[in-house]
Amino acid sequence: MADLLRKPKGENGKVHDISAKEAGWSYVGFTLYRLKPGESVAEATGDDEAILVMVEGKANVTAAGEDRGEMGDRMNVFEKTPPHCLYVPNGSDWSAEATTDCTLAICKAPGKGNYPVQQIGPNGIALEERGKGTNLRHINNIAMEGRDVADSLLVTEVFTPAGHWSSYPPHRHDEDNFPEMTYLEETYYHRLNPDQGFGIQRVYTEDGELDETMAVSSQDVVLVPKGHHPCGSPYGYEMYYLNVMAGPLRKWRFENDPAHHWIYERDN
Repeated sequence: MADLLRKPKGENGKVHDISAKEAGWSYVGFTLYRLKPGESVAEATGDDEAILVMVEGKANVTAAGEDRGEMGDRMNVFEKTPPHCLYVPNGSDWSAEATTDCTLAICKAPGKGNYPVQQIGPNGIALEERGKGTNLRHINNIAMEGRDVADSLLVTEVFTPAGHWSSYPPHRHDEDNFPEMTYLEETYYHRLNPDQGFGIQRVYTEDGELDETMAVSSQDVVLVPKGHHPCGSPYGYEMYYLNVMAGPLRKWRFENDPAHHWIYERDN
């Protein structure tokens, strides 16, 4: 079995720490902190750029020696309000001290030094609809290619209503063949509402070389090294996920599974 499903390491502190090397790929890293008021964390970015996403709660943040003040106003991720986010370039550092219970995600990918420290949310982020019927979901585009804010990172939030599917029809972005497709590694950080729920995520290739179906719980992370990767949320449970993508080109071009492309054609 491929090691794609990552469970949190405890309930507090650094509960996820996934480097590109540890994941067995080249671009995406993901770290998640769950902090109590007064707890603090700090990191140097090294060769990576980072986007700090205040998933929940508030914290005083400093980046590159500059006090950015208190960030965050969403106390529960399922409020669906735009998150407060901060871009920090490679060769820099940042620190955060929680002022409330706080969930802080650190999205990482190779940096080139082209962008300064900058706040990239909540301004400029608006909840959008995507899909139809039970394929409807809601998107907070934090740093997709339409926002010129990063060298490598593509970051977005998705809210999938109970009983709906997401990242669907199944699609892949695992070939460096622009403009038809871009190679993008991807992580999914999942949350469920109510919290005791579960969702389903399948990661598979058309030739069957990779085919893993996982029950995901709140705080789990799923790695998508290649292949299609749809998600489903059972009746009664709303699903959230934070996507981090990166590859050699900061563009999102994908191809649907040919067996299910008819759904896309019907709905568009």
